[in-house]
Amino acid sequence: MKRYICGIKKYWKYILGVFVAFSLVSCGNGSTETAEQVQPDSVVVREVTMKYGLPIDDFSVKYDTLRQRQTFAELLMGMGFSAQEVYNLTQCPDSVFNVRRLRPGQACALLCDKDSAATARYLAYEISPKEYVLFTLGDRSSVTRACKPTEWRECEVAGVVNSSRWVAMLESGTSPLLAVEMSHIFGWSVDFFGIQRGDEFRLIYAREFVEGAPLENYRILAASFCASDSTVYAIPFVQDGEELFYNADGNSLEGAFLKAPLDYYRISSRFSNSRFHPVLKRYRAHHGVDYAAPVGTPVYAIGSGKVIAKAYQAGGGGNYVKIRHNSVYVTTYMHLSRFAKGLKVGDAVKQKQVIGYVGSTGVSTGPHLDFRVHENGKPINPLTIKSQPKKPISEANKAAFNVVADSLLRRLKDIPYLSVDTVACDSAVVDTVAL
Repeated sequence: MKRYICGIKKYWKYILGVFVAFSLVSCGNGSTETAEQVQPDSVVVREVTMKYGLPIDDFSVKYDTLRQRQTFAELLMGMGFSAQEVYNLTQCPDSVFNVRRLRPGQACALLCDKDSAATARYLAYEISPKEYVLFTLGDRSSVTRACKPTEWRECEVAGVVNSSRWVAMLESGTSPLLAVEMSHIFGWSVDFFGIQRGDEFRLIYAREFVEGAPLENYRILAASFCASDSTVYAIPFVQDGEELFYNADGNSLEGAFLKAPLDYYRISSRFSNSRFHPVLKRYRAHHGVDYAAPVGTPVYAIGSGKVIAKAYQAGGGGNYVKIRHNSVYVTTYMHLSRFAKGLKVGDAVKQKQVIGYVGSTGVSTGPHLDFRVHENGKPINPLTIKSQPKKPISEANKAAFNVVADSLLRRLKDIPYLSVDTVACDSAVVDTVAL
């Protein structure tokens, strides 16, 4: 026993060294776990907020807005720029920054260093919610025009028409501009001037957002419109490199002629062989359809063709345009306030091309469009014109189209009717190329 104790005393330094080494290894293993737990809290990660392509939090920012009757020079001088500096900032090409096209309400931001000198580094002027001009200040001054990053969010809405499409959109909590978008899609197959109370619509659409704020930019991704117990669907599909909307059977919604030459407003007088003229105070034939609309409302060619007349008729139609579409059909657009810029006889026009604007020229009691159609030289009711659709889905694309159609039809049918301000929007970004 004494020998054992003496042996320990003799080698106690070596034993102590082994113990300490073992302890360090054990503590090292334990400290690794502790470090893994503590590390996320000990490392400070600063979130960088980008605006105008710059880390905005790195600067002291002074904002201002162009006011009514205020010039760009006055705005800048109010932010501390000298007359010479203002002059230098305006010496850039109009294509980049045109001071003559600025509008009240546009925002301006001056970005300065955060130190005591507060040196001005950048000036950003917002031309629109999406587009801005950035001036780099100092010795290496420059100016660039750029766009803010945007995203498209997918939304769904359903509604019932109680008075008009515009009111229906408002009652459904979304923008009346979607009514115009629907007109563009269903313009060949639905007569929106003949819609009735109780007609229904369902939409899947994308809305553009910039910096989290919604813009009045929309793209319809799928839609349905039910009128008189008949439902028309709009399913987008790319065929032969062109994206068109098709119905559930794969037939294109786009036809040779639009249902109407306007996007909206009402029919004030229909086709008749005996109508009492409000100005002439006698009965006579009215071989057209009158669309009441405000002065300046764009008027479209209902189909592709050639302008064969553009003139003023003092005793009747006022400013009018006549278009020959083929060997069978000729359309006439009367009482225009003015013609589309550059339009002349002999021009080829495309479907949906603006040819003029609603007015009240000639013999007229108020602003409206008198629209007429002749078939083989004889007047016909414009509301009954037949329109052959474009090429349907081919047999080779039928299977792929059916997959897309089945999915969208199920989604459309499942959209609930929502109250005002409760439109469902998905925050996920939609691929803008596919819109």
